[in-house]
Amino acid sequence: MTAPLHPPTTVDSTQFPPNGADTDAAAALTTGPATAFLRFDDLSKSYQEGDRTRVVLQNAHAEFARGEFVAILGRSGSGKSTLLNLISGIDRIDSGRIWLDGQDLTALDDRQRTLFRRRNIGFIFQFFNLIPTLTVLENVTLPLELNGVPQREARSRAEPLLDAVGLLDRTATFPDRLSGGEQQRVAIARALVHDPLLVLADEPTGNLDEETGQQTLALLDRLTRQAGKNLIMVTHSVEAAGYADRVLVLREGQLMKREA
Repeated sequence: MTAPLHPPTTVDSTQFPPNGADTDAAAALTTGPATAFLRFDDLSKSYQEGDRTRVVLQNAHAEFARGEFVAILGRSGSGKSTLLNLISGIDRIDSGRIWLDGQDLTALDDRQRTLFRRRNIGFIFQFFNLIPTLTVLENVTLPLELNGVPQREARSRAEPLLDAVGLLDRTATFPDRLSGGEQQRVAIARALVHDPLLVLADEPTGNLDEETGQQTLALLDRLTRQAGKNLIMVTHSVEAAGYADRVLVLREGQLMKREA
């Protein structure tokens, strides 16, 4: 197991001031350097929209302890999905640093970020993002195949997860034959099958009815905790956020502790 997250000794530590150095709100987001598994400092991102600059994140700070389930609340358009894209390396930050399990993600080039994401991050999307021409089993084994795992081993790793989500009898079924809840269960299995360091969930119940959403959240919570994984879920639902160990709010480009 890698050492707890911290900047390497070759980096000037003054680039990484304690999160409490700026504001009390930032201090509330820290877990302490000895326990931080994921950390980002001074994270900023903006987009050009015509002749206007839209600021999504502005000098945001946060730390996450190993094994935490953290929910991030925010209204539509607040930058929740952008934050996940930055953490995963899908999108590039404008400034700041992101550390995940000791790796400085901002030091990687595009290809290195792609490989790191493929091996170490699992995704769960609002609209499932299953490949329609692949069966349930093929969708779940896809992350393993992309990482070079032999087909037989991939199947042996996927089937226990499909059993855990109650879909072992649907391995040969195509996504269009599944309900929304079943598709999201396939997506949960796919996100966990390659044993990622971190699972990112983007509005995982946003396309489900209330009852199915609650069942899906309970399953996601149970399986990620059993596997000892970190889970970051962005959502606009206060009820969904209630499953998390900790809730942060994304507002005006800043992450802050949610008031009780």
